[in-house]
Amino acid sequence: MAKSKGARVIVLLECTSCVRNGLNKKSPGISRYITQKNRHNTPGRLELRKFCSYCHKHTIHGEIKK
Repeated sequence: MAKSKGARVIVLLECTSCVRNGLNKKSPGISRYITQKNRHNTPGRLELRKFCSYCHKHTIHGEIKK
């Protein structure tokens, strides 16, 4: 029997400051992290402070679509 969809889903977090600044300026890419969230506890988009290796500082990383 197949399992039903669980409450936990895999999400991608992307640096918001790299996206705003664009790729052509100082940053050579966009920082991304993979994590999990419980869709029942956090139905909205997830935002966490993570280290961006392209900005070389801690920035807000927001959830994006796959």
